[in-house]
Amino acid sequence: MSDSAPEPRPVSAEAVPLGTGTRRWLFRPPRRHGEADTGRSVSFLELFYDLVYVVLIGQAAHTLAEDVSWRGTATFAVVFGLIWIAWLNGTLFYELHGREDGHTRSLIFVQMLLLSLMAVYVGHADGDDGRTLAALYALLLALLSYQWYSVYRQDRPELRKTPRRYLIVMVVGIIVIAASVPLSADARLAVWAAFVVGWCGVECVILIFWRRTPSYDVVTETMVERFGLFIIIVLGEVVIGVVNGLTDTERSALVTTTGLLGLAVGFGFWWNYADLVSRRLPRESGHSLATWIFMHLPLTMAVAAAGAGMVGLVEHATDDRAPVSVSWLMSGSVAVMLITTVVLLPTLADYDRYPAAYKSVQTVLVVAAVVALLVGWSRPAPWLLALALLLVLFATWAFAFVRWLRQGFLINEISAGSH
Repeated sequence: MSDSAPEPRPVSAEAVPLGTGTRRWLFRPPRRHGEADTGRSVSFLELFYDLVYVVLIGQAAHTLAEDVSWRGTATFAVVFGLIWIAWLNGTLFYELHGREDGHTRSLIFVQMLLLSLMAVYVGHADGDDGRTLAALYALLLALLSYQWYSVYRQDRPELRKTPRRYLIVMVVGIIVIAASVPLSADARLAVWAAFVVGWCGVECVILIFWRRTPSYDVVTETMVERFGLFIIIVLGEVVIGVVNGLTDTERSALVTTTGLLGLAVGFGFWWNYADLVSRRLPRESGHSLATWIFMHLPLTMAVAAAGAGMVGLVEHATDDRAPVSVSWLMSGSVAVMLITTVVLLPTLADYDRYPAAYKSVQTVLVVAAVVALLVGWSRPAPWLLALALLLVLFATWAFAFVRWLRQGFLINEISAGSH
């Protein structure tokens, strides 16, 4: 006979009647405010959901690549703002209130259906397709509002003030977007622009007042990860832009080199965001969380715009000077990315640990943004434009890397990550 202890018998879950289990799985209410699951990881459903936005952003970027003008850029910015607001609502709802059940899955899949239909019309949003896009977007906002309302209904009375304000802004947004359907293209774009600016501004203020005296935590590692994953999705547009440019252009050594340099600019975006911002929790209180969230809008927009600019950069690789529009789009995107990073850094929870290092990095980022704009203004040859912007991004990362090493910050992070 063996002297070893008997293996423990598996614990069986309590049996639930089929009807009761099905009802729980399909109709279980979302989590209330203050019940965020801080120990969870990003789910496959969230990754699937984000993939739909790849198509939406790709359609918008493709249109900008075909019309790199002031109007084309403005249209892209407005449409991207609409897309980002939808993504933010879907992401935060799942993060704060979603569950791994049939109810949450069903609502997310309905969102994905609407988003997929929207992708059909995003490419010509400044024309007649804008009417259908506006109608679909109003439906999407209505669905998102219903989700937030389902949380509001079961919240404790003392926690309903902020969700009520949020819902009012959402309902006003539905009305505004629906009212833009019959308007002319220019008027409709103006209404959309006002909606993006107004919605972000008002919700930012609501968030600031809400977090002045937080009664519970809302910042989690999964939320930070979702924002980082969205940046990666947008960075995919840089790769697509280079590939499309090389596909549509007669390839030569110069053209291929220009494309690879452009792709390396995308790598520079990733290195700076990954090492300066990503996986670092923002502060919970004050204006920091609001700034951290809403600064990701211009940041991701700039990266997506650079992806659109890659097409023109490669197509004009043999020109003596880069086209004015392409030169400004590329340099402006780099400058916006650097400046938004400057604003993001003080919102991080560990900013006060090494204030001198962070402030010196911020100074370098501002100088680098100015240099990037000067490069765009000078309009060098496309290959040289890409190389110069790449060097600007590399210089900012290298400076930050050296500062972290001198402070022991980077070494401490590596040590912490190994345990």
